[in-house]
Formats: sequence, C-alpha cells, structure tokens
Amino acid sequence: MPAAPLSSAVPVLDQLAAVAPVGGRRVPPVDLLAVSEQVVDPRKRRGRRHRLPVVLTLATCAVLVGARSFTAIAEWAADAGEAVAGRLGIVRVPDVSTFRRVFALLDADALDAALGAWVAGRTEPGKGQRRRVAGDGKTLRGSRAGDTAGRHLLAALDQR
Repeated sequence: MPAAPLSSAVPVLDQLAAVAPVGGRRVPPVDLLAVSEQVVDPRKRRGRRHRLPVVLTLATCAVLVGARSFTAIAEWAADAGEAVAGRLGIVRVPDVSTFRRVFALLDADALDAALGAWVAGRTEPGKGQRRRVAGDGKTLRGSRAGDTAGRHLLAALDQR
C-alpha cells in the first residue's frame, strides 16, 4: 500500500530558498546540496548509481515536508518532478532500497553536524533580535537500571 502523498510536487528546494535569509541575503537552495557534500560517503565505489549529496538532499527535503519512512521519502522523491531532478543534476531518482541502504551505513553524527550547521545558519536572528528556542525533555521509560540514571532525550526548536 503506497504512503499517502505528503505535499504537492512543488520543489521544496525553491521553498527553502524563500524561508529564511542569511545575513540579509537569500541563500540559493542548492546550498543544501553543498552541505550534503561535506558528509563522507560510506559506500564502496563499485556499484554506486547515485551521489551521496543527491540522496541526502532528497531525503532532507522529503522529511521537511513530512516524510516519516523510507517509503515516503522515495515516493516524495519520485513525485518531486523534473524541476527538482534538473536542479540536482540527476536522471534517475533513487528508490526506497537505496535510501534504506545509505542511511544504514551513514555516520549519523556527521550528518547531524552538517545539517545542524546549515539550519543554524538559515535561522540566524537579525541584527538586534534574540534567538527564541523552545525546549522539551523527557526520560525514557524503563531506561533506568539500578543506580544508573535513566536515558534522557532533549529536543530544541528554533521559534523562527
């Protein structure tokens, strides 16, 4: 059963460019592709059909519009259309197994650092403004063992 459509095929790359100016200027949407190039590709050279920055950019855009599974990411990427494919320089869109394999091998900390720096730059407050961050935390149920403290999760969201 296919996943429900998350958004129209309007390119999210163009939407990202219009969201937040950096230092008073608009940042081209392709910068997300450049940020993805900072992450080291864990795959072997043999058999690669899709460049890692393209896979990461498609996945990031899909998640930004609501994709919550590899199937939903692949379906969004397939529905994104020729405009997105042209901007990313691809002829063939990766399928669900490609997304699943790449993220299974990927260094999550490296991806988090690269995307975190990109988002921090995009949400930089204007001159004379303060950054407002909403925080939420919780302790995972059942993660405490004897004298060991429970595992804590913390989420922070920029109000902008």
